[in-house]
Amino acid sequence: MAIKIPALGAIYIESCRKHGVAPSTGFLSALFKAEVKKSHLEVCILEILLDHVKDTDFHPLLEVSMKISESEIDAVDVLNESSCALTGKYALLLMRSINQKLRVVDLQDSSFGKDFLRDLSQGGLQSQVLNLRSSHFRKLNLMGEFMWLHTLNLDYSTTLTSFREDCFSCMPKLMCLSMCETRISNLWTTIAALSKLCSLVELRFQNWLCCNDVGSSGGDDQTGPSQPSSASYHGTLSVSLDSLIDLNSMTEQAMRNLLPFNMNHHFQSTNEEPSDNSEVDFSICLEDSYMDSSSNAPPGRNREINLLSEVSSATLSNQNGEESCEGAFTRHVADVSFKYISDHASPICFEKHYREYMIASIPRLRVLDNLPIRNIDREMANVTFFKYFESLPYRRNDKENVVSILQKREIRASHTSLRTPKQRPLDPAGNSHYFYTRSLCAAKMGSSAWPLLHSLSISGSDLGDENRSFRPRQFEYNPSNSSLMVFGTLDGEIVVVNHENEKIVSYIPSLGAMNSVLGLCWLKKYPSKLIAGSDNGSLKLYDIQHFASTSNRMHTGAGSVTFDEFDQLTSVHVNSTDELLLASGYSKNVALYDINRERRLQVFTDMHQEHINVVKFSNHSPSIFATSSFDQDIKMWDLRQKPIRPCYTASSSKGNVMVCFSPDDHYLLASAVDNEVRQLLAVDGRLHLNFEIPYTGSSQNYTRSYYLNGQDYIISGSCDEHVVRVCCAQTGRRLRDISLEVQHVFQYAQLLSDINVLWFMKHRMIQCGYSA
Repeated sequence: MAIKIPALGAIYIESCRKHGVAPSTGFLSALFKAEVKKSHLEVCILEILLDHVKDTDFHPLLEVSMKISESEIDAVDVLNESSCALTGKYALLLMRSINQKLRVVDLQDSSFGKDFLRDLSQGGLQSQVLNLRSSHFRKLNLMGEFMWLHTLNLDYSTTLTSFREDCFSCMPKLMCLSMCETRISNLWTTIAALSKLCSLVELRFQNWLCCNDVGSSGGDDQTGPSQPSSASYHGTLSVSLDSLIDLNSMTEQAMRNLLPFNMNHHFQSTNEEPSDNSEVDFSICLEDSYMDSSSNAPPGRNREINLLSEVSSATLSNQNGEESCEGAFTRHVADVSFKYISDHASPICFEKHYREYMIASIPRLRVLDNLPIRNIDREMANVTFFKYFESLPYRRNDKENVVSILQKREIRASHTSLRTPKQRPLDPAGNSHYFYTRSLCAAKMGSSAWPLLHSLSISGSDLGDENRSFRPRQFEYNPSNSSLMVFGTLDGEIVVVNHENEKIVSYIPSLGAMNSVLGLCWLKKYPSKLIAGSDNGSLKLYDIQHFASTSNRMHTGAGSVTFDEFDQLTSVHVNSTDELLLASGYSKNVALYDINRERRLQVFTDMHQEHINVVKFSNHSPSIFATSSFDQDIKMWDLRQKPIRPCYTASSSKGNVMVCFSPDDHYLLASAVDNEVRQLLAVDGRLHLNFEIPYTGSSQNYTRSYYLNGQDYIISGSCDEHVVRVCCAQTGRRLRDISLEVQHVFQYAQLLSDINVLWFMKHRMIQCGYSA
């Protein structure tokens, strides 16, 4: 027989007497309210408020909560509206003791601390609804068992930036997820995490609220059949349940369990600083850089969209006569104009084609950001996705198995047997000698949305000084031995390391002759030799075989060649035959050197209207080189014609940061300020492809781009952003955005304002399956 509610009260009072604590009037009042509901034949819900509960109150409450499963109470809600003196460990034990009658848990984890959040994430909870506002986590890792959870609300968790790979792995019943006003921004890792939620039907990263004040041509204001209202923000589902779920497939109890998001709590900023070992980083602000270029409102604030101004002549009509255009989060019903306001948006909402990407990637989703997804929305999303994105590299449509590919390679299976009829790979005939390599890369990349990233730990222990630290400024990989990398420091040192075992191979001290090393270039035919240039104009050739990995050895100058100085040097490059060297810097001039004769041949003056950022020889033609300048021009030159005038000039809309040749010299990759990345035909400079990377609006957002190993994909990043982007060099479609660790990004931004971190990632991407 079920325990009566008055009996629970008696058990609680007796336990308080036994433990020598005064009974909580708040808990006794909650029991009384539950009894009143029971007497009126209502659902008997016990609300436990933790705000004024102390550790001394824990044991009596625990004793009662363990009896609730045997009582006539139908459900228990555990609420925390302000700061709480109860220890997080005790709070979690109390909630878990309630077992399956735990309905709603509404908490601010700032009341309990990081340990509470970690234990909750790893151990799970049996509640049906979890509302959690946190300032203690940066990477969400809800890997515990949340078997009964159907609604999860993480709104206003302003330090949350991403998900760990195991997140959401044990939430089979989660249907509704809300993450408004977080810092989540990466589409790819977000989708990889959400794909584990097999029951997810409603997702929210922002609230689209409809204001019916724009007017209509029909006179009185009208309301569209499916638009959300401001009420949806304050505790009602954005659409009716029958539009989300087939009513015939659900029991009455299941329908009652589908509770709305609890959005009643207004955002409260916190000044609490995380401890040093916390994953929280407060250095990123929600700024305009997260926004789509079509919007002028900052994230997290209201953003208005007038539907009539967005509907183009190419709109499509669905069965109900509704219209939709790209960016299907607006609605047009008959002659009515609706104004939608975005409220509390997370940065991911301002990613280009965000809505289409989410709809196409989660086919079972019914509601996104309070707006129901119609059939025409899904059709348009699929069209947009295949136009602007790649799910797998080399146009693979389906994930492949690495072991299967290796087995077929060993038995020399035909290439066509490795793909389905729907696949159109880059080598459709299957005759490319890159076929297996590409298949393996696509399979490896498809196995995880989280690429392998790690920091190099190069210490001074190899130099006999464990306290020595380096301040790297520029680095280049050896063209013959991919395990070797050279980097120059702000102190004028040159260090050659094996980045695979993180050991120093060769060390060249500054000796007072070098300032910050800004230019490095390996020779191709002589892989032990490299050119190094510094900002004071010093320009030298070194043979690393003559330099040991210790700093206590005296260097007599053997193994080095000194060239004539080039003032304010910033860039050096060697031609394909290792005979000629070019140098440029904070001037309009370029100097040409003869490496074999160890002298400067000529200085070409006034090649641009402003200083020349980068000079690059082609990969195969020893006399062809290109220059890029902040005067917005890219110029091609030929030494055989004496570079008095360029072969051609190609202009950008902003200052050019760099230029480089594709591995086969067919293209030039030009990178201008603020993500203006274009691919030009090397033969005449015509535009071949504009990668259309979204602008941030910053004139200091210096962008660099490189071809990955091979030339099928490019990687691009900018100093004001914590993400690098991988795009197809043939179509411009985005393959993946890779978010870097926040604390590392700011270190790189200080030391490597020209984003040379891209060059490191360019060579490391082979481990992630991006190699050609």
